[in-house]
Parts: sequence; structure tokens; C-alpha cells
Amino acid sequence: MRVPFTNNMNFGIEPNHRTNNELKIQPVIPFKLNRDWNLITRTLLPVIKQPTPFHRQRGYLGLGASQFSAFLSPARSSTVFLGAGPIFQFPTTTDDVLGSRKWGAGPTAAVFIIEGPWTLGLLVNNVWSFAGSPDRPNVSQFLAQQFLNYNFDHGWYLTSSPIVTSNWEGSSGNKWTVPLGGGVGKVFEIGNLSFNATLQAFSNVVRPDPGPDWTLRFQFSLLLPRSTD
Repeated sequence: MRVPFTNNMNFGIEPNHRTNNELKIQPVIPFKLNRDWNLITRTLLPVIKQPTPFHRQRGYLGLGASQFSAFLSPARSSTVFLGAGPIFQFPTTTDDVLGSRKWGAGPTAAVFIIEGPWTLGLLVNNVWSFAGSPDRPNVSQFLAQQFLNYNFDHGWYLTSSPIVTSNWEGSSGNKWTVPLGGGVGKVFEIGNLSFNATLQAFSNVVRPDPGPDWTLRFQFSLLLPRSTD
């Protein structure tokens, strides 16, 4: 079981070059269904601080749309880990500025490969809205997050996990966000508890107007041992 807290600071939002902050609380909980299959759940609850275009006005602070994913995964020891299932989106948004007020659903899948000091992975999903506030735009959102880690001794590692997104409802030239970058991480212990911390920076080489120029991401995860029952 993992409980990551991921904080993204997005810089250079136009107009007036403002900064958005998004804290994502993302517990990942595995369940053993039987000797052959596991069910891995992933919940995402975003807490967003969104600026206004004007320096003297206060921004908005609240919840964005939350998501729940369930991955059916073969329960076997291997260097390759696969999972697939549904993703659901819930209209937990506390202000129209902070995101969709739509219900949504779609498919999601993930694959991870561990080979020596390398860890490679890919998480993809696509969410389409099917209900919710009729005066809000429809949702058709694609996400692909790549994972690339190279592990060193004493828990240190180099990492790159950019999140590529596409808003299929966006206008031409304003659909894709493509970041490039990476950073460093470390797994460590405090008492009997294990933690994982990473710091990464990404430049958005493709972005919608008026999307952010670059992102600074800090992630802090609590790692809990899995039950052997």
C-alpha cells in the first residue's frame, strides 16, 4: 500500500504569468482476490489553488474532480506487472473555476517492468463525461504518465515521470500538454515506517494557451507493508 502526496506548482500561467498549485492525494491499495488475481485501487483527490488573472484579486482554493481507478492484475511474481480496468470521475469540484462538475468514466491500464537497476512503466486512461451539470462543457480527457527510474545504492534514484494529457474537446492547437524533465528521489526510513520522496522539474514543450510554462513537482509517499494474509 502506498499513500502519495504529490504537489505540482505550475508556473507562467497567462495572463500576467500567474502560478497554480495542485496537491494530489493518491492512496494506492491492493487487494488479494485469490491466488491468481489482485485488485489494485487508486484514488485521486486534488486540492487546487487557482489564481485569478489579476494580481490584486484573491484566487480560488478548493477541491477539483476526484477519480477512482481499479486495476485487475495477475498475482504472480515477475519482472513485468500488468493491470487494467475502469476509471470513474466524480463531480467533487467546489468551484466552477477548479474543474468539471461532470460524472465521467473510461478505461485505464498500466504496465511496469523491473530489470536490474531500471524501472520502466506506463499508466494511461481516458475519461468521457456522461452526466452532470448541463451548463458545463463535456469532458473527453486523455492521460499518459511514463515512469523511468534508475536506482542507486542507499535508496537514491534518478527519475522521470512526465504526465502527457490531451483535452479532446479543446480547440486546434490547444489540446495537448507535453512536459519534458525529471529529477531525483530517495527511499528512506523513519522509525519503523518507510517513505519515498522525489523532486522533479518539467518544461511544457507543448501546451495550450494559456497553460503553464513549467512545473515543479514534489512527491512524498508513505509506504506500508502489504499483508501476507
